Amino acid sequence: MSRTFVIAILIIVSVLLSTLSFYAWQIFKTPNLQVGENDKDFELFIPRGATFETVMDSLNAHQVVNDKMSFRFLARFMKYTENVKNGRYVITKKMSNQEAIRKLRSGAQDPMKLTFNNIRLKDELISKLGAKFEFGPKALDSLLKDPQVCAHYGFDTTTIMCMFLPNTYEFFWTTSATNFLDRMGKEYKKFWTPERQQKAKDMGLTQTQVQTLASIVESESKANDEKPRVAGVYLNRLNKGMLLEADPTLVFALRDFTIRRVLNVHKQIDSPYNTYRFKGLPPGPINLPTLSSIDAVLNHENHEYLYFVARPDFSGHHTFAKTYEEHINNARIYHAELNKRGIMK
Repeated sequence: MSRTFVIAILIIVSVLLSTLSFYAWQIFKTPNLQVGENDKDFELFIPRGATFETVMDSLNAHQVVNDKMSFRFLARFMKYTENVKNGRYVITKKMSNQEAIRKLRSGAQDPMKLTFNNIRLKDELISKLGAKFEFGPKALDSLLKDPQVCAHYGFDTTTIMCMFLPNTYEFFWTTSATNFLDRMGKEYKKFWTPERQQKAKDMGLTQTQVQTLASIVESESKANDEKPRVAGVYLNRLNKGMLLEADPTLVFALRDFTIRRVLNVHKQIDSPYNTYRFKGLPPGPINLPTLSSIDAVLNHENHEYLYFVARPDFSGHHTFAKTYEEHINNARIYHAELNKRGIMK
């Protein structure tokens, strides 16, 4: 065998090895995954019991993988096809096959941020929050409508809404429904510090009653600087044994949140939430009050106001009155503006 032939063979082998090494490097290290519109990260949700083909179907449906063959090859090589784990995984821009598969195979899922507010009904809460998790609304519905489960956390099926404090939390998508409730219970206890508990006690209210009143305050005013004054009005009425006569409780009782003007016909509804007919606080909150509304009740203004009505400039603030006669005059001005704007219901 001539020296020239040997050199040629060595060169060919060297080229082949270089080519294979380069291709292997490409398979492992070069970016092969892309994200959606505006280069936002892609959220890959892998349900319990999913197979590798399920994962590929999801990636393909959103056109996340560029070279599907290399991704499949490496998935088999790294034995991911046999080790699919459920969870929520964030695929970032220009992630390599190796990075993505290693992440998926290890089950290193990414937590999600759960933010909720502006929720009025328990069914609404169940639908919105349940849909954010793998367990789904049905599992949450079953728990929150179970008297024993609610009693475990110190509530009944009506007041259980108080345990959900509007805020932003981090959860794993695979969190169980029970663990989700446990976490909400811990957040509730964390918020209700000994100082807040003492303030409620000094007012002669339970924590649930404070949050129920806060839900009314929340519906009446979005102005944080005014909430303590609104809370003071309702507390004055409670202490005098007066009806609260809070319009938002009627709207809640009627389950018609399009109502902008409460009429006398609305005040006839036979509901424990009708504070025009029944004294005291309603049996539970009419929404999930913000933390600022709860603190507004706990730190309410001490004054002599017994009435208030929205300002006719629709600024979101209110005009307060100490006497019924003064209130009627303020209300007349406001109602005239409603008529002028054609707001009849």
